[in-house]
Amino acid sequence: MLSRSFLKSGHTPTLFAAFLYFDFSFMVWVLLGPLGVAIAKDFGLDPAQKGLMVALPVLAGALLRLVAGVMVDRIGPKRTGLIGQSIVITGLATAWLLGVHNYHQVLVLGLLLGVAGASFAVALPLASRWYPQEHQGLALGIAGAGNSGTALAALFAPLLAKTFGWNNVIGLAIIPLAIAFVVYLLMAKDAPEQPEPKKFSEYLDVLKVADAWWLMLLYSVTFGGFVGLSSSLTIYFNSEYGIDPVKAGFFTAACVFAGSFIRPVGGALADRFGGVRTLIVVLGFAAIGLVTASFQMPNVWMAFGVLLLCMSALGAGNGAVFQLAPQRFRKEIGVMTGLIGMTGGVGGFYLASTLGLAKKLGGTYQFGFLGFAALAVFALVALAGLKNHWRAVWPTLAPADAAPVRV
Repeated sequence: MLSRSFLKSGHTPTLFAAFLYFDFSFMVWVLLGPLGVAIAKDFGLDPAQKGLMVALPVLAGALLRLVAGVMVDRIGPKRTGLIGQSIVITGLATAWLLGVHNYHQVLVLGLLLGVAGASFAVALPLASRWYPQEHQGLALGIAGAGNSGTALAALFAPLLAKTFGWNNVIGLAIIPLAIAFVVYLLMAKDAPEQPEPKKFSEYLDVLKVADAWWLMLLYSVTFGGFVGLSSSLTIYFNSEYGIDPVKAGFFTAACVFAGSFIRPVGGALADRFGGVRTLIVVLGFAAIGLVTASFQMPNVWMAFGVLLLCMSALGAGNGAVFQLAPQRFRKEIGVMTGLIGMTGGVGGFYLASTLGLAKKLGGTYQFGFLGFAALAVFALVALAGLKNHWRAVWPTLAPADAAPVRV
């Protein structure tokens, strides 16, 4: 998968720095999910409050991705990343030292963690601008595998919270963030070819293009499903199957690792077979997995197997969407990354919050799962209708000297 051509065409230290920055940022972005059982116990939260608690950082990160995308195009991805990391580290240190004493302060912390979620709109353009079109799927898949940071949170946060208390986990999270900051500072480098700064009004011109909206919809399903489940599964396994939060974190981490590390595979498959073909397959699997998960399985192992399949499909879909985006919007990839990432986060907020609301109102998560499955089916049908148009038009939009577009 890592061909000689790929290794020679880009900048490996920057790709690694982008991955590490993305990975640890995502770790803290979803931190309230793995800590949710302990926080809910201390503050007596109901299912809807728990759902909002884990969904709010996702929404904040979604909105801030647009801001980060504009900053990437104006001051470059490296500077933007350094600013974002500094804000998150300072904010976490403040929260740890002063303490988090009630539910409203938890929500404020969630808004701060949204800055970490905006790292998506920085890390991907940082990597993308170093690589030619024929390697976009793999390069962005590797950088985007930083999604695995959500697994680190699920794996370690419940155990650390049980040992040291959940408020101290906020302080401990600063350690890996500081390591990522130093690596990023020393290894990351902006690509030689950077787009000229535009007027602020021009950044939204891409919204006049229908293809932008369709790509945003696709990512709201693939990434929205991934991050929404990443934030919610620890609470879900604990609530539905009564297992210890630490064990629930292990199940969640396995699902997230599967979805994260298959992302580069999804990108590589899209490079080879086309992003549309890859997405049609993975969206089908995701929809089936979500519908199946809506019917409570007889035991936790069956539920784990279904959700593992679902997360793997969604992770591969993330890689496929970002194989398509640079081909259609090469010059606008910074702002498009922000916009696509924003709608991905909005999808995650929708899933996480509706799961909690469904549990509160109906005593089951079923309608939360089914609602998102319907969105996946809609995206699948839309993509099937768009594929012929994209394959006919997109190659005519590429520069004459560019590699063939693989849709």
